[in-house]
Amino acid sequence: MSIINLCAIKKLTKKKQNEFLLYTNNFLKNISTNKRIIWALENLPMEFVLSSSFGIQSSVLLHLLTKYKSNIPIVFIDTGYLFSETYKFIDLLTAKMQLNLHIFRSYISPAWQEVRYGKLWEQGMQGIDFYNKINKIEPMKIALKKLSVQTWCAGLRHQQSHSRSKLSFIDIKNNVFKFLPILDWTNDQIHSYIKKNKLDYHPLWNKGYLSVGDIHTTKKYQSGMKEEETRFFGLKRECGLHEI
Repeated sequence: MSIINLCAIKKLTKKKQNEFLLYTNNFLKNISTNKRIIWALENLPMEFVLSSSFGIQSSVLLHLLTKYKSNIPIVFIDTGYLFSETYKFIDLLTAKMQLNLHIFRSYISPAWQEVRYGKLWEQGMQGIDFYNKINKIEPMKIALKKLSVQTWCAGLRHQQSHSRSKLSFIDIKNNVFKFLPILDWTNDQIHSYIKKNKLDYHPLWNKGYLSVGDIHTTKKYQSGMKEEETRFFGLKRECGLHEI
């Protein structure tokens, strides 16, 4: 199979691009996850990377991708405000799976940020958005540029939040293919895969966390909450990283 030429796709009219994406998404919807991944690795352009937050269920996609491409670059954005359990989890999975880990951070250290701006996460939506910009969005942009990324794979799923319910298996954003191979997986499928393959959960799973990000904007799940309400004080679900 030939590699899809991203430059050629970009030269198509918007209508033709949409037709290509519609056809491809219908194709991906009707094949297994393993076949989706094989198709992507054979057809989508390199450099091909996987971003991971090393959250509660991150071991699933890391395991799926590295089965077929063991040295795939894993992009991790370190805000400097993660739970200690998250850093331990990263070390554990990196050693177990022999991950090709690439870490990116803001050029402003957490301590220096607080001196300049105070605790941005306590300053409402405007502060949270600015915090995400300098700690997540800008480092991810640097990662995409430095690694010359043409295909970006991620573990977003429809069931995680309303904001993710309309996403497609494949899209083109800012001249990069965005590929989401487990988009249609349910929570039950995730848990079953982890159990079947004897993978590791994030340590905070057993302490009642459904989703884990920065320590100051992550809440433990409480009865009646939606998963998306455990992040950013329930004000929003997305940090903006996946909107690049």
